Amino acid sequence: MAGKASVVLVPGLLCTKALWELQMAALGDIAEMTVGVHTRHDSIGGIAKAVLAAAPQRFALAGLSMGGFVAFEILRQAPQRVTRLALLDTNARADLPERSAERRKLIVMAEREGLQKVVDGLLPGFLRPAAQADKRLTDLVRRMADNTGSEGFKRQQAAIIGRLDSRPFLPSIRCPTLVLVGRDDVLTPVAMAQEIAAGIPGARLEIVPDCGHLSTLEQPEAVSRALRGWLTA
Repeated sequence: MAGKASVVLVPGLLCTKALWELQMAALGDIAEMTVGVHTRHDSIGGIAKAVLAAAPQRFALAGLSMGGFVAFEILRQAPQRVTRLALLDTNARADLPERSAERRKLIVMAEREGLQKVVDGLLPGFLRPAAQADKRLTDLVRRMADNTGSEGFKRQQAAIIGRLDSRPFLPSIRCPTLVLVGRDDVLTPVAMAQEIAAGIPGARLEIVPDCGHLSTLEQPEAVSRALRGWLTA
C-alpha cells in the first residue's frame, strides 16, 4: 500500500508466518509485511537468495533466531536493498561443534521418532517456564513445527550448522538497527544481544522483561511497540 513501509520478516527454526501474525496485525497501519520462506534450502546463503528474489526492491528486514542468521546474509548479499534491520533473539556467532552435534542428533530423532518428539526437547529453550504452561502457546509451537515438516527441519538444521560467524561483519552494517531480546531467553541470552548491539554502529538494544526466546509470541505487545518505534524513528 502507498505510504506504508515494506517489511520482510524471517521466522526462526520450526517457525512459520504464525510467529509474526500478531505483529503483522498490530503494525498493519504503517507496514506492508511479508514473510520470507526459509524451509526450501539447506544453506543460509541459499535461503537469503530466495528471500531476496521474492522481496520488494527496498525493504526493512526483521529476523528472529534463525531468521537473524538469514538477515545477516541478506545484508551481505544486498546491503543496498535493506533500509532498516531488526534482530530478535538471535546470535552473531557460528555454530559451536557441540551444538552442531546436537542438531545432527535431532535430525536423526525427527526421522526415527517424529518431529513432535523433537519439539518436546526444544520447548524449554523456545519458551520460558511460565509460557510452557500456556497450552495455547505450546499448541501454536507444535502446529508451526507440523507445518514446517521433517524435511524442512532437516534443511534448516543443515543451514544453521553451516552458518558463518557474523561478528566480523557487524561494523559494516549501516542501516538503523534494533536488537531485541527476551530477558529470560536461554537459547540466545542477553549477552549475545549485547554483543550484536555493541558491534553494529548506532544499534539500539531493547531487553523485554518476562520473556523467553520466542518473544513475538510471549510478549507480542512489547515487541510490536518496539518494532513500531524502529519503523517510525
